[in-house]
Amino acid sequence: MSTIDTSNIMSIYSQYATETAKESQAAKLKSAAKADYSNSTDDELMDVCKQFESYFLEQVFKQMAKTVNISEGSDKSTSNLVDFFKDNTIQELAAQSTETNSLGLAQMLYEQMKRNIGDTNIPDQTSEGEEV
Repeated sequence: MSTIDTSNIMSIYSQYATETAKESQAAKLKSAAKADYSNSTDDELMDVCKQFESYFLEQVFKQMAKTVNISEGSDKSTSNLVDFFKDNTIQELAAQSTETNSLGLAQMLYEQMKRNIGDTNIPDQTSEGEEV
């Protein structure tokens, strides 16, 4: 009775899943950038700005991760799965960082977008949902 080697199948699947996740987030951000926000609410506008800040942080974290040399003594399928989960973890870390300890990039983008659409009533937001 012969055994089937599934490591190659897992490798292909994890590569596909990783690439699909990367393309999905980039496509979502591109479509958000092309939208007309002149009639959007303040919450919708701030949400888009937070998405951009999260994506920016994600790219920074990924570049930081590339500077660390981790030698793995495992096969290629395991390595691809680790990469997939590492990418997901970085996405979540970036999203949480934007929500809790924002760089202020989202607020700056929000204020600039409000000025560009001609709205001079720009509320200051010091923390989640709190206006000054």
